Amino acid sequence: MTRGRCLCGAVSFETAAVPQGASVCHCGQCRRQSGHLWASAYVPKADLTISGALRWFDSSDKAQRGFCPVCGSFLFWQAHDEDTISFALGALDARTGLRLTKHIFTADKGDYYDITDGVPQS
Repeated sequence: MTRGRCLCGAVSFETAAVPQGASVCHCGQCRRQSGHLWASAYVPKADLTISGALRWFDSSDKAQRGFCPVCGSFLFWQAHDEDTISFALGALDARTGLRLTKHIFTADKGDYYDITDGVPQS
């Protein structure tokens, strides 16, 4: 079981599904919302249980972002036309054994760091 929660604990989530696609997003929206970048993995939405008063923000006409209305933790990203949901790897309660599979939107990354881990970039 994979479990996670926000900073204050008001929103939590769990899934028995094996998380897929561990990636780091460097897009402008993720940088602005997180303060740097956003690491996530995804599971089928039907396999994720979310507890608490999660709030959603339509960040574009293509996707929404889920966050805790108490502490502001950015926990989820979901495309409007997909049946999967991405969750923040930094919000997980325990080690997962997951390894990054890609960096995305690297053309939008901040100019104050380099990506040197050898993981594929797009």
